[in-house]
Amino acid sequence: MTGSILIVTEDEKLLDDLLRLCAAAGAEAEVAHGGPPVPGGWESAPLVLVGDDRAGPLAGAARAPARRPGVLLVGRDLDDPGVWRRGMGIGAEHVVLLPDGESWLTGRIADAAEGAGRQALTVGVMGGRGGAGASTLACALAVTAARAGHRTMLVDGDPLGGGLDILLGGERAEGLRWPAFADSRGRVGGVALEESLPRAHGLRVLSWDRGESAAVPPEAVRAVLGAARRRGGVVVVDLPRRLDEAVAEALAQLDLGLLVVPAELRAVAAAQRIASRVGMVLRDLRVVVRDPSGPGLDGEEIARLLGLRLAGELPAEGGLPAAVDAGRPPGGDARGPLARFCAEFWARALPEGGGARPSGGRGSVAV
Repeated sequence: MTGSILIVTEDEKLLDDLLRLCAAAGAEAEVAHGGPPVPGGWESAPLVLVGDDRAGPLAGAARAPARRPGVLLVGRDLDDPGVWRRGMGIGAEHVVLLPDGESWLTGRIADAAEGAGRQALTVGVMGGRGGAGASTLACALAVTAARAGHRTMLVDGDPLGGGLDILLGGERAEGLRWPAFADSRGRVGGVALEESLPRAHGLRVLSWDRGESAAVPPEAVRAVLGAARRRGGVVVVDLPRRLDEAVAEALAQLDLGLLVVPAELRAVAAAQRIASRVGMVLRDLRVVVRDPSGPGLDGEEIARLLGLRLAGELPAEGGLPAAVDAGRPPGGDARGPLARFCAEFWARALPEGGGARPSGGRGSVAV
């Protein structure tokens, strides 16, 4: 049955365990009994679980199955060094020993059932000082990515920020908000997460409700962002300037971070404190310089003072507050400077963007 996890074992106890793990992961399973798997099943299954009892016969069969990715050898004996040799004999990607490896194996089965491929490019946005415009940039990045056809999720990481769904004009959209995920532990299904969230401007948004702010524990942040990343595409996370355990967990999930800093000396001084603390958790932190057209510091100088790479300079966009009040989100005007900045950023950041990567400069984006 194409699309089902293929289990190859004659060990009834191991089979019971593997079927249980497939059920826990929400995956259908097909069991190959007796000889080698039927032609087509081995090749088409998203994941093949081979019991250690069948590794030797498969490797020595006259018509051994073809080598392919996504084959796991599953055993039980922690003290048997031969299991690794048998795994190599069938071309297994990993050897999993139960019961210790049950949690990892359940996640791997669920990823295969969801068709998980390349994980989402996950970008965090944080203000170098209060009112720097980080939420505006985060929304614009998400809106621009969705407009370009990328699967996009916008995550509001600041319970005190007022709610990104309001900035998107989607506060009345049906769907779950952060408090519904506060008790999440372990693994959250990526498909279920995506389908449960409000939709606005072609993207999914995880924001806060209008009730009292509820702290989300780091375990829930890890589970939710992990599920979002497994769906692929783009994930944008709007982060507060404080660094608590939940924010540190979010930072650990990022591929890169953008620190928004207005072109003012005082803002640079504030951003230095943020950058030093965030840099202890996030290796790839870059600076976006806002409104660099005045007589103050330019982007290259600000990046040098902060010791960060310059991701780009973001010109001012007139009429943006009025547009948001009228229900047009940041980045909604594809010809505006904010949307152009974001489109250029994604063109360089996403793998399919290609092209040379510039070193930065006025009006440009460097990735």
